[in-house]
Amino acid sequence: MTAHTQEADIQDLERTWLDEAITLATNSVANGGGPFGALVAKGGEIVAIGNNRVTSTLDPTAHAEVSAMRAACKELGTFSLEGCVLVTSCEPCPMCLSSALWARVDRIVFAADRHDAAVAGFDDRKFYDLFEKQPASKWPLAVEHLDLPNRTAPFDAWVAKADRIDY
Repeated sequence: MTAHTQEADIQDLERTWLDEAITLATNSVANGGGPFGALVAKGGEIVAIGNNRVTSTLDPTAHAEVSAMRAACKELGTFSLEGCVLVTSCEPCPMCLSSALWARVDRIVFAADRHDAAVAGFDDRKFYDLFEKQPASKWPLAVEHLDLPNRTAPFDAWVAKADRIDY
């Protein structure tokens, strides 16, 4: 198999996965969830799926991407999704992008973008702008640092723990 053929096969597979993510998102709407769907794949196989469950679970972090990554970690028995692809119906918001970075996902593939989402009332641009352009003093919430003498105690305990699992 040539590199070009292999790349074409991967693109075909990712298009199939994107169709699946879009179907998950559409079904989520029909079942009372938000219009977002995602899946995690590894080695050419779907490991886990997820859809937006923010309103149904009253959990503002239950975005489709986070739900899919949580399920994939459970399925794979690890907190690291190295070697995995996150496929999502829409461009990940800053929270989901950060979660994918923490999970060590290799790649993200998405269909609709943030502008498509904004048209439907899901305008994450203010969050992107917040992180990209706004100093913390202009954020819509206060973020304060209080310097306590024991502030590093948890880290000291972590560093001293011989059997810790680094991540």
